[in-house]
Amino acid sequence: MNHRLRTDANHQRPEGVTDATVEALGALSKALETAERARGALYDFHQLTGSADLALDDAVRLLRAAGHGRQAEQVEREVLGRNVIPGHWTFQIVEEYNATYYDVFRAIEGRIRQELAEGRDHLYEAEMKAARRTEGHPDHTAD
Repeated sequence: MNHRLRTDANHQRPEGVTDATVEALGALSKALETAERARGALYDFHQLTGSADLALDDAVRLLRAAGHGRQAEQVEREVLGRNVIPGHWTFQIVEEYNATYYDVFRAIEGRIRQELAEGRDHLYEAEMKAARRTEGHPDHTAD
């Protein structure tokens, strides 16, 4: 990619940063973005599971109201508030993912970006934007 393309000030390639480094940082950033999406899916899992557990309150109430006390008791005893994996509710899975994987990944990506590109993010994408824009078009400006 031509690193002489005009990008906005926050995305200008620092002096001496090679195309190969920009490409490598882009790949690292893309991997982190994928982990971000996985984290979002984990939060979806957390919230959906929590919503399902709270919805069981209505199911138990309705089973009892319909005269099915034994079945209501079974749902309360066997499913309501159950661990999703041994010893863990979903919030604990989210916390462990963050502490064990995500926070470490994010910190390393930031450190490497700082070491190799003065902390500048999305250099690859900014240069791609510069290469693909129509010069002079108001919706294609660098900023």
